[in-house]
Amino acid sequence: MGLLATIMSKVFPAKQYAQTPAPAATGVTAPSPATASAGSVGAATPQPVPHVDVAAYLDGLASENPEKLDWKRSIVDLMKLVDMDSSLSARKELAAELGYTGDSSDSAAMNIWLHKQVIQKIAQNGGNVPAELLS
Repeated sequence: MGLLATIMSKVFPAKQYAQTPAPAATGVTAPSPATASAGSVGAATPQPVPHVDVAAYLDGLASENPEKLDWKRSIVDLMKLVDMDSSLSARKELAAELGYTGDSSDSAAMNIWLHKQVIQKIAQNGGNVPAELLS
């Protein structure tokens, strides 16, 4: 599992999904094996990705943490908050995974880029994050 996948699994905990109400039944049923090969009638529609209030979840974690962690501005603090290794080597590994092309020796620039990328990936995967973090 890559570092981004690890972050996603920690900011989208299973208990959050359990709190998301299930979509209302549409009356569409899955086709029987006999009609499934025939194709069209009665095919189930894909379910939308549940939106998870990641900001509220992470704010809650931050309020319980003895350190003052600013996950909204710092990739290091975000990684610490979800109990991940936030060392420079871990951040360089995450940067490589996400396709960072800048100078990895400039950790400040890399950290800003990483934070923006991770927040965008969270939003793209159904996470409700504050709009100001996406700009």
